[in-house]
Amino acid sequence: MSQKRQDVEICPALPNPVTTLTYEFPHHFEIAPHVHPEHQLIYASRGVMTVRIDAGAWFVPPQRAVLIPARTAHAITMHGEVSMRTLYLKPRLMRLAQCSVVSVSPLLRELILHACTFASLRRRVKSEAHLIDMILDQLRAVQVAPLQLIHPVDPRAARIASMLSNDPSDARSLDELCVRAGASKRTIERIFLAETRMSLGQWRQQLRLVRSLPLLAAGEKITRVALECGYSTPSAFIAMFRKMLGTTPRQYFGYAR
Repeated sequence: MSQKRQDVEICPALPNPVTTLTYEFPHHFEIAPHVHPEHQLIYASRGVMTVRIDAGAWFVPPQRAVLIPARTAHAITMHGEVSMRTLYLKPRLMRLAQCSVVSVSPLLRELILHACTFASLRRRVKSEAHLIDMILDQLRAVQVAPLQLIHPVDPRAARIASMLSNDPSDARSLDELCVRAGASKRTIERIFLAETRMSLGQWRQQLRLVRSLPLLAAGEKITRVALECGYSTPSAFIAMFRKMLGTTPRQYFGYAR
Protein backbone atom coordinates (compact mmCIF):
# COMPACT_ATOMS: atom_id res chain seq x y z
CA MET A 1 0.00 0.00 0.00
CA SER A 2 1.95 3.01 -1.23
CA GLN A 3 1.05 6.64 -0.68
CA LYS A 4 1.64 7.25 -4.38
CA ARG A 5 -0.93 4.75 -5.52
CA GLN A 6 -4.04 6.28 -7.01
CA ASP A 7 -6.33 4.05 -4.93
CA VAL A 8 -5.08 5.64 -1.67
CA GLU A 9 -7.41 8.47 -0.68
CA ILE A 10 -5.67 11.66 0.45
CA CYS A 11 -7.78 13.20 3.21
CA PRO A 12 -7.87 17.02 3.57
CA ALA A 13 -6.06 18.76 6.42
CA LEU A 14 -8.13 19.57 9.51
CA PRO A 15 -8.16 23.08 11.03
CA ASN A 16 -7.88 22.46 14.79
CA PRO A 17 -5.07 20.93 16.92
CA VAL A 18 -7.24 17.90 17.76
CA THR A 19 -10.25 16.66 15.81
CA THR A 20 -12.35 13.69 16.89
CA LEU A 21 -14.37 11.00 15.17
CA THR A 22 -16.91 8.67 16.78
CA TYR A 23 -18.29 5.82 14.70
CA GLU A 24 -19.93 2.42 15.04
CA PHE A 25 -18.87 -0.24 12.51
CA PRO A 26 -20.35 -3.69 11.76
CA HIS A 27 -18.34 -6.91 11.73
CA HIS A 28 -15.99 -7.23 8.72
CA PHE A 29 -16.39 -3.58 7.67
CA GLU A 30 -13.31 -2.36 5.80
CA ILE A 31 -11.94 1.17 5.47
CA ALA A 32 -10.01 1.48 2.22
CA PRO A 33 -6.39 2.69 2.13
CA HIS A 34 -6.10 6.39 2.94
CA VAL A 35 -3.70 9.04 4.26
CA HIS A 36 -4.19 11.81 6.83
CA PRO A 37 -2.03 14.94 7.16
CA GLU A 38 -2.40 14.47 10.96
CA HIS A 39 -1.17 11.86 13.41
CA GLN A 40 -3.99 9.52 14.34
CA LEU A 41 -4.90 7.76 17.58
CA ILE A 42 -7.42 4.98 16.91
CA TYR A 43 -9.15 3.34 19.87
CA ALA A 44 -12.00 0.83 19.99
CA SER A 45 -13.97 0.62 23.23
CA ARG A 46 -15.53 -2.52 21.75
CA GLY A 47 -14.35 -4.97 19.09
CA VAL A 48 -10.99 -5.58 17.41
CA MET A 49 -9.40 -3.75 14.47
CA THR A 50 -6.61 -4.72 12.11
CA VAL A 51 -4.63 -1.75 10.81
CA ARG A 52 -2.48 -2.53 7.77
CA ILE A 53 0.39 -0.53 6.32
CA ASP A 54 3.21 -1.45 3.93
CA ALA A 55 5.46 -2.76 6.69
CA GLY A 56 2.93 -5.11 8.28
CA ALA A 57 -0.19 -5.24 10.40
CA TRP A 58 -1.12 -3.88 13.81
CA PHE A 59 -3.89 -5.54 15.84
CA VAL A 60 -5.98 -3.36 18.11
CA PRO A 61 -8.27 -5.02 20.69
CA PRO A 62 -9.99 -3.29 23.63
CA GLN A 63 -7.52 -1.83 26.18
CA ARG A 64 -5.21 -0.94 23.30
CA ALA A 65 -4.97 1.85 20.72
CA VAL A 66 -2.86 2.36 17.63
CA LEU A 67 -0.83 5.48 16.92
CA ILE A 68 -0.33 6.20 13.21
CA PRO A 69 2.11 8.91 12.05
CA ALA A 70 0.90 11.61 9.69
CA ARG A 71 1.05 10.80 5.99
CA THR A 72 1.17 7.03 6.57
CA ALA A 73 -1.11 5.14 4.20
CA HIS A 74 -3.25 2.61 6.07
CA ALA A 75 -6.38 0.49 5.82
CA ILE A 76 -8.57 -0.84 8.65
CA THR A 77 -10.66 -4.01 9.02
CA MET A 78 -13.22 -4.49 11.80
CA HIS A 79 -13.65 -7.76 13.70
CA GLY A 80 -16.87 -7.98 15.65
CA GLU A 81 -18.97 -4.85 16.11
CA VAL A 82 -16.51 -2.02 16.66
CA SER A 83 -17.04 1.22 18.58
CA MET A 84 -14.25 3.38 17.18
CA ARG A 85 -13.01 6.57 18.79
CA THR A 86 -10.37 8.49 16.82
CA LEU A 87 -8.29 11.55 17.63
CA TYR A 88 -6.54 13.39 14.79
CA LEU A 89 -3.51 15.24 16.20
CA LYS A 90 -1.60 17.98 14.43
CA PRO A 91 2.02 16.75 13.95
CA ARG A 92 3.37 19.76 15.86
CA LEU A 93 1.77 18.40 19.06
CA MET A 94 4.01 15.33 19.34
CA ARG A 95 6.82 13.45 17.63
CA LEU A 96 5.72 10.16 16.13
CA ALA A 97 8.07 8.21 13.88
CA GLN A 98 6.30 4.88 13.40
CA CYS A 99 3.07 2.99 13.97
CA SER A 100 2.65 1.33 17.34
CA VAL A 101 -0.02 -0.33 19.42
CA VAL A 102 -0.09 1.13 22.93
CA SER A 103 -1.79 0.22 26.19
CA VAL A 104 -4.74 2.41 27.17
CA SER A 105 -4.86 3.18 30.87
CA PRO A 106 -8.24 3.82 32.54
CA LEU A 107 -7.39 7.54 32.64
CA LEU A 108 -6.42 7.71 28.96
CA ARG A 109 -9.60 5.81 28.07
CA GLU A 110 -11.76 8.37 29.87
CA LEU A 111 -9.84 11.24 28.30
CA ILE A 112 -10.39 9.80 24.81
CA LEU A 113 -14.08 9.24 25.44
CA HIS A 114 -14.49 12.73 26.91
CA ALA A 115 -12.60 14.33 24.02
CA CYS A 116 -14.93 12.58 21.59
CA THR A 117 -17.90 14.44 23.06
CA PHE A 118 -16.41 17.48 21.24
CA ALA A 119 -16.11 17.74 17.47
CA SER A 120 -12.63 19.21 17.97
CA LEU A 121 -10.39 20.68 20.66
CA ARG A 122 -9.02 24.23 20.38
CA ARG A 123 -6.13 25.86 22.21
CA ARG A 124 -7.94 29.17 22.58
CA VAL A 125 -10.61 27.54 24.77
CA LYS A 126 -9.00 27.07 28.19
CA SER A 127 -10.83 23.87 29.18
CA GLU A 128 -10.13 22.29 25.79
CA ALA A 129 -6.45 23.30 25.97
CA HIS A 130 -6.19 21.55 29.36
CA LEU A 131 -7.77 18.44 27.87
CA ILE A 132 -5.28 18.45 24.98
CA ASP A 133 -2.37 18.71 27.43
CA MET A 134 -3.68 15.84 29.58
CA ILE A 135 -4.07 13.60 26.53
CA LEU A 136 -0.56 14.44 25.32
CA ASP A 137 0.88 13.74 28.79
CA GLN A 138 -0.78 10.33 28.81
CA LEU A 139 0.41 9.52 25.28
CA ARG A 140 4.01 10.35 26.24
CA ALA A 141 3.77 7.79 29.07
CA VAL A 142 2.04 4.93 27.25
CA GLN A 143 3.60 1.48 26.99
CA VAL A 144 3.96 -0.15 23.59
CA ALA A 145 2.00 -3.43 23.40
CA PRO A 146 3.34 -6.50 21.48
CA LEU A 147 0.57 -6.59 18.90
CA GLN A 148 2.29 -5.79 15.63
CA LEU A 149 3.30 -8.31 12.98
CA ILE A 150 6.06 -7.13 10.64
CA HIS A 151 6.45 -9.18 7.46
CA PRO A 152 9.97 -9.99 6.22
CA VAL A 153 10.99 -8.85 2.74
CA ASP A 154 13.72 -11.37 1.94
CA PRO A 155 12.13 -13.96 -0.44
CA ARG A 156 13.20 -16.96 1.66
CA ALA A 157 11.83 -15.57 4.91
CA ALA A 158 8.78 -14.23 3.09
CA ARG A 159 7.98 -17.76 1.86
CA ILE A 160 7.94 -19.02 5.43
CA ALA A 161 5.84 -16.07 6.60
CA SER A 162 3.38 -16.78 3.79
CA MET A 163 3.13 -20.48 4.65
CA LEU A 164 2.47 -19.76 8.31
CA SER A 165 0.07 -16.89 7.57
CA ASN A 166 -1.98 -19.14 5.29
CA ASP A 167 -2.20 -21.76 8.04
CA PRO A 168 -1.23 -20.67 11.58
CA SER A 169 -2.01 -24.21 12.78
CA ASP A 170 0.76 -25.64 10.53
CA ALA A 171 2.51 -28.13 12.85
CA ARG A 172 5.73 -28.53 10.85
CA SER A 173 8.93 -27.86 12.75
CA LEU A 174 10.97 -24.74 12.10
CA ASP A 175 13.66 -26.90 10.49
CA GLU A 176 11.12 -28.35 8.04
CA LEU A 177 9.85 -24.89 7.15
CA CYS A 178 13.38 -23.64 6.50
CA VAL A 179 14.07 -26.58 4.19
CA ARG A 180 10.91 -25.73 2.23
CA ALA A 181 12.09 -22.14 1.97
CA GLY A 182 15.45 -23.21 0.54
CA ALA A 183 17.74 -21.93 3.30
CA SER A 184 19.28 -23.12 6.54
CA LYS A 185 17.58 -22.42 9.84
CA ARG A 186 20.53 -20.27 10.88
CA THR A 187 20.15 -18.10 7.77
CA ILE A 188 16.38 -17.76 8.21
CA GLU A 189 16.76 -16.86 11.89
CA ARG A 190 19.27 -14.15 10.99
CA ILE A 191 16.90 -12.71 8.37
CA PHE A 192 13.90 -12.69 10.72
CA LEU A 193 15.88 -10.98 13.46
CA ALA A 194 17.18 -8.34 11.05
CA GLU A 195 13.85 -7.62 9.34
CA THR A 196 11.23 -8.22 12.06
CA ARG A 197 13.26 -7.94 15.29
CA MET A 198 11.96 -11.40 16.24
CA SER A 199 13.30 -14.92 15.90
CA LEU A 200 11.32 -17.24 13.65
CA GLY A 201 9.84 -18.97 16.69
CA GLN A 202 8.82 -15.64 18.24
CA TRP A 203 7.31 -14.49 14.94
CA ARG A 204 5.27 -17.70 14.71
CA GLN A 205 3.96 -17.22 18.25
CA GLN A 206 3.15 -13.58 17.52
CA LEU A 207 1.24 -14.62 14.40
CA ARG A 208 -0.82 -17.08 16.42
CA LEU A 209 -1.57 -14.45 19.06
CA VAL A 210 -2.71 -11.76 16.66
CA ARG A 211 -4.74 -14.23 14.59
CA SER A 212 -6.61 -15.25 17.75
CA LEU A 213 -7.82 -11.73 18.52
CA PRO A 214 -10.31 -11.30 15.63
CA LEU A 215 -11.68 -14.80 16.29
CA LEU A 216 -12.19 -14.07 19.98
CA ALA A 217 -13.77 -10.70 19.16
CA ALA A 218 -16.20 -12.41 16.79
CA GLY A 219 -17.35 -14.70 19.61
CA GLU A 220 -15.60 -17.95 18.70
CA LYS A 221 -15.15 -20.53 21.45
CA ILE A 222 -11.67 -20.71 22.96
CA THR A 223 -11.36 -24.39 22.01
CA ARG A 224 -11.86 -23.61 18.32
CA VAL A 225 -9.56 -20.57 18.47
CA ALA A 226 -6.83 -22.68 20.08
CA LEU A 227 -7.02 -25.32 17.35
CA GLU A 228 -7.14 -22.81 14.49
CA CYS A 229 -4.08 -21.05 15.90
CA GLY A 230 -2.00 -24.21 16.26
CA TYR A 231 -2.48 -25.19 19.91
CA SER A 232 -3.46 -28.74 20.78
CA THR A 233 -5.37 -27.76 23.92
CA PRO A 234 -7.22 -24.66 25.16
CA SER A 235 -4.98 -24.59 28.23
CA ALA A 236 -1.85 -24.29 26.07
CA PHE A 237 -3.43 -21.42 24.15
CA ILE A 238 -4.56 -19.65 27.33
CA ALA A 239 -1.05 -20.01 28.80
CA MET A 240 0.45 -18.36 25.70
CA PHE A 241 -2.17 -15.59 25.78
CA ARG A 242 -1.50 -14.89 29.46
CA LYS A 243 2.26 -14.84 28.88
CA MET A 244 1.95 -12.35 26.02
CA LEU A 245 -0.82 -10.06 27.31
CA GLY A 246 -0.79 -10.66 31.05
CA THR A 247 -4.33 -11.98 31.34
CA THR A 248 -6.67 -14.68 30.01
CA PRO A 249 -8.79 -14.27 26.84
CA ARG A 250 -11.96 -14.20 28.95
CA GLN A 251 -10.65 -11.44 31.21
CA TYR A 252 -9.14 -9.54 28.29
CA PHE A 253 -12.38 -9.26 26.37
CA GLY A 254 -14.46 -8.80 29.49
CA TYR A 255 -17.05 -11.49 28.94
CA ALA A 256 -17.33 -15.28 28.87
CA ARG A 257 -16.76 -17.47 25.84
